[in-house]
Amino acid sequence: MRHEVRNQNTADGTKGALTERSLGQVRLRELPQWLAYKTPSHPKDVVKMVQGGWQWYNKKYFEVKKGGIGGLSMLLAGYCAISYIWSYSHIKRDRRRKYH
Repeated sequence: MRHEVRNQNTADGTKGALTERSLGQVRLRELPQWLAYKTPSHPKDVVKMVQGGWQWYNKKYFEVKKGGIGGLSMLLAGYCAISYIWSYSHIKRDRRRKYH
C-alpha cells in the first residue's frame, strides 16, 4: 500500500505532510489515513515501535531528577489490567458456580 506525501494546510494552521504530524495535530477526518500510514508492515517495525515507546516511557517517568512513585504505579496498574483481561474467561467461568 503506497501513500503519497503531500503538504496539507488545515483550518487550525497546522502545516506539513500528514505522515510527519503527531497524533495531536491530526484532524479527525484525517485519522484513518494517519493510522494506515503508522501501521507497521514488518515485524521489525513492531519491535522498533515497542522499543521507542518503552524508551519514551522510561525517560519520562524513571530517568528523572526528582522521581516519584507515579511511573511505577502506572506500570503496575497496566500489568494488573492486562492480567485481568487475560484471565477474564477463567474468572467468568468460576463466578457462575454456586457454593453451597
